[in-house]
Amino acid sequence: MHLILFLFFGGICVAGAVNLLLQRHPINSALSLVVVMASLAGEYLLLGAEFVAAIQVIVYAGAIMVLFIFTIMLLNAGEEVGGGGSRVAIILGIPGVVIGSVLVAWVLLRHSEMGSVSLFALPGFPRDIAQLLFHNFLLPFEITSVLILIAIMGAVVLASKPESIAHRPAVPAEAERETLELVGAGKSRQ
Repeated sequence: MHLILFLFFGGICVAGAVNLLLQRHPINSALSLVVVMASLAGEYLLLGAEFVAAIQVIVYAGAIMVLFIFTIMLLNAGEEVGGGGSRVAIILGIPGVVIGSVLVAWVLLRHSEMGSVSLFALPGFPRDIAQLLFHNFLLPFEITSVLILIAIMGAVVLASKPESIAHRPAVPAEAERETLELVGAGKSRQ
């Protein structure tokens, strides 16, 4: 049953990743990424890493994806314009994927004698993880927080419309022109 669930979540993860690449609208791609993150959390649960699974759902599938979707909506990104495939990507990408797949298969077959680890043999209590995160790795943790804050500020600056803040254009809009013509026609009758 454990192997069946592992393969099930793995299949959902791969299907979500492929769907992410095939979608033309950025919101649909971001939602496909949420499916990938949630299925990875299921994989972590099956591997006995409950803390990592919870963090995966809370941080990545929750906060980071909300930030992505907020940024996409703030930038008002519409459907992507298809420009066809890049020749460089096809010429270098397909052989690169084949070589990478062969290399991964060779490494897995060559080193398949690795033993298994019992479920709770590795340290992973929240107290130990908190000690590492907030004591030993405090500087990288805070740098990551500042980078996320800078990304949010950059999205807000990019999404702001300077033409709405600037002075009014010299040419009146169509509705204003019609109003001016009606007012002008009314004055000429008097």
